[in-house]
Amino acid sequence: MKQVKIQIPSLVENIRVVESFIDNSKDTFHIEDDIYGNIMVAVTEAVNNAIRHGNKFDKDRNVYLSLYVDKDRVKFEVEDEGEGFDYTDLLDPTAPENLENPGGRGIFLIRHLADEVEFTKDGRNVQLTFMLSPAETDESSATDTVSSENAA
Repeated sequence: MKQVKIQIPSLVENIRVVESFIDNSKDTFHIEDDIYGNIMVAVTEAVNNAIRHGNKFDKDRNVYLSLYVDKDRVKFEVEDEGEGFDYTDLLDPTAPENLENPGGRGIFLIRHLADEVEFTKDGRNVQLTFMLSPAETDESSATDTVSSENAA
């Protein structure tokens, strides 16, 4: 498993650093376009939440972003230095009484874009897992097997 980590001060303008990190990861680890968009939105939202809600814009507190790449998945881990929150008791942003609320959609969005979402450390840590498409080498070896059987 390959791993890359960065640490950023809790400033909203550092979201650009995170976007560059994701772009570089896409190129380095050959992440498919079809999940790249989901990763970009979900991970930047998680980092934004860590800056705003976790660390409360305190530039002396950091957000830690880690990427773990395996053959069939990529996992991003975002951790802040805040107090945490109760991630089990969130308002449903799709409920009629919440539709007009200006916020409250970030975690809902993250849960719908990532294949797996796990909170730990009282909500200070969130892990977003995205499943990768089967490797092209697996597909070509299956094709080779079929064609060699036909030749026999």
